[in-house]
Amino acid sequence: MTPSQGRSHTRRASLTLLTALGTLAGAALTGAAPAGAATGTTLAAGVVYRQYDLTAGAGVTHAHVIAVDLTNTRVRLGLLHPGKVSSRATITRQATAQRAVAGVNGDFFNITETQHPGVAATGASVGPAIANGRVLKAAVPTGQRFGPELPPGTDTDDVLGVSADGRARLDSLALTGTVTSLGRRLPLRGLNQYALAENSVGAYTSDWGGVSRARAACGTDSERAAPCSTRTYEVTVEQGRVVSASTTPGSGAIAAGTTVLVGREAGAQYLKTLVKGDRVAVRYGLAAASQRAYRFALGGYPVLTGGKPLPGLDTRTSAVRTAVGIANGGQRVLLFAVDGAPAYRGGLTIAEVAAALRSLGATEGFSLDGGGSSTLVARAPGAAKVSVRNHPSDGTERAVPNGIGVFTR
Repeated sequence: MTPSQGRSHTRRASLTLLTALGTLAGAALTGAAPAGAATGTTLAAGVVYRQYDLTAGAGVTHAHVIAVDLTNTRVRLGLLHPGKVSSRATITRQATAQRAVAGVNGDFFNITETQHPGVAATGASVGPAIANGRVLKAAVPTGQRFGPELPPGTDTDDVLGVSADGRARLDSLALTGTVTSLGRRLPLRGLNQYALAENSVGAYTSDWGGVSRARAACGTDSERAAPCSTRTYEVTVEQGRVVSASTTPGSGAIAAGTTVLVGREAGAQYLKTLVKGDRVAVRYGLAAASQRAYRFALGGYPVLTGGKPLPGLDTRTSAVRTAVGIANGGQRVLLFAVDGAPAYRGGLTIAEVAAALRSLGATEGFSLDGGGSSTLVARAPGAAKVSVRNHPSDGTERAVPNGIGVFTR
């Protein structure tokens, strides 16, 4: 068998498995591929789009799936994002701008600040984010997250990503970093986050954007709606030296090479010891629990590991969902989105999402933002840009902070 024949055989085997949608196992799900979906639509070599009906506890829903073969060297996954952590755009706009052939919406995000009148919602995502190997942000404290209740044993450091070996994986990415000045070293507890841990210092770079950093000092480690702290301080560092300070977090674009340090409570007290001209060294990175390096990663939460649903998954609340399945040891990825049209809006519970992913051959599954955010886009062969394949439940696409893009070359 020649190398090209081996690759063709692998692709045919992958397609055969994905088209066997028959009866969906677990959580009483049933469904079959509709007419015309048995072979799917090939968007590009290694990328196939399908849709099918399935019946769950809340009734019939409609699923859209993009299968991605990562053994094809011309296909890769990457982070869709508008350019700044605190910016949002529709997935159609993000995918078209980055020339993706397909994609889905990503992480949960800071969508509202009704709990803190006068404080602007940042639009920033909850979990860590890596784009093209570059760290964009770290995770907010678990108590500050937006989204449904997490399964037991999971937290905001959980990610789905593609590691340096080209395989998709579930992992955990924790911030490691320090602020060093005047012979003292302090742990860095935040990076481009809409919320900082109590008594901590966080760093904001040009990747953050121009949105106010005031939200960083609101809420507590256990209560997102808790009042904003009144004990804050902000220091701006350019070329390794303090150039200005403020008693309140500011706003506006941050220049390349500049770092803004925001402190709350004990963190603010530390920053107050710095004066203009002091040397400050800020270092940071994201450390994977697996010790792997990641090309791309984004937050959400796991629902399926080792082919088994996580214990304690919600079985009561049905909704429109977006999720990702990983199969074949990380060599195949399944982007999964439920349709938000009125006829299908009953949706799935999180337990049913895990079962649906497993029925598609996934051994690992990861839940992303759902509801009005759920969007799956694809570019038809020969088309100039992607189009939305599901029906967003808001009636129109929602602007979101990031997503997963499928790229070909």
